Amino acid sequence: MSKLPGGALASRPLHFFWIADCSGSMGVDGKIQALNNAIREAIPHMQQVALENPNAQVLVRAIAFAHGARWHVAQPTPVADFRWPDLKAGGETDMGQALRLVAEQLRVEAMPARALPPVLVLISDGQPTDNFDAGLQALMEQPWGKKAVRIAIAIGDDADLSILQKFIGHPEFQPLQANNADTLVRYIRWASTEVLKSASSPASQATTATAATNVPLPPAPDAGTLPESAEDVW
Repeated sequence: MSKLPGGALASRPLHFFWIADCSGSMGVDGKIQALNNAIREAIPHMQQVALENPNAQVLVRAIAFAHGARWHVAQPTPVADFRWPDLKAGGETDMGQALRLVAEQLRVEAMPARALPPVLVLISDGQPTDNFDAGLQALMEQPWGKKAVRIAIAIGDDADLSILQKFIGHPEFQPLQANNADTLVRYIRWASTEVLKSASSPASQATTATAATNVPLPPAPDAGTLPESAEDVW
């Protein structure tokens, strides 16, 4: 391990953001509760990944967006202490405002110089009802916004995949589409463990990484089989 004057190199902060759609449509067919369950189920696995990599200090926050955007978990919380409060659905889909909130927290003066690339996981079942492009521009104007690992999960067939692809910003990485609760659990766990593992690994610290591929992403999990009951498919 590299040394600093006075001792070993301290762990580097890695900021992880859940950016969750809470619009009215998320209240249909149990989607919002499935999302709550999937994130809550993923937390112990996320904590284990962080425990296995003491060189990274994983700090978790969450944003909810519907009519406007708000901090669902405002403080950068050490993953070992992170708990998930349930989201409730209702309102529009102001995704652009959510990206502006993230952008404010990724300003150079708000981020430690030694931080690892942040991980942003955007989850939505619809189309933005505000100015998404302006929100994305605000995010990408921040150097840490460009460096961020940006993952998008579409819930159901009505999600705007082209918008989610814009958020990802890389042609080789596609939005993940969850059409049932089991697939959502699988994708949420992948984003919060395998992606987190890659972002906190030494490879993510390489100076040769490009802006588009700053962290080598692991293969996404298979979507699995659809439930037999059409009622369980979004």
